[in-house]
Amino acid sequence: SDIISLYRFELAKVCESTKNMQKGIIKRNIEILYPELSYKLNGIFFRIHKKLGRHCREKQYADELEREFKRDDINYKREHKIIKDDDFTGNIVDFVINNNIVVDIKAKKYLMKDDFYQMQRYLKSIGKKLGLIVNFRDDFIKTKRVLNNN
Repeated sequence: SDIISLYRFELAKVCESTKNMQKGIIKRNIEILYPELSYKLNGIFFRIHKKLGRHCREKQYADELEREFKRDDINYKREHKIIKDDDFTGNIVDFVINNNIVVDIKAKKYLMKDDFYQMQRYLKSIGKKLGLIVNFRDDFIKTKRVLNNN
């Protein structure tokens, strides 16, 4: 009987503590940059991944992306050279979409920190706010959003 009452007391403490926890609270007042265009781009990435699979080269994915952009009438620049102070910096962005979103295509086993740092450099040097890194080598497409806070 003492064990049962101790059990009930512990169970009541657990229930009370879980009532006070805030599980699954979604942060409010978060601005998502270019949500409609991002959604549309993700759909295109999924279609390409389904069509070509995961064992192509970056250029093949870029060629297919370009065809999809033309088909969907999306404004883009391919292999955009980054120029700063009238000098070519040596950096070339895979795609700039609607003069807003930078897209970097990858076809490798794992994304590394350097890939994120590279996207940060791109965003800062051309003054854009949002970059998408797409790794087509993954089993499932997981677009990584990189933000430029400056």
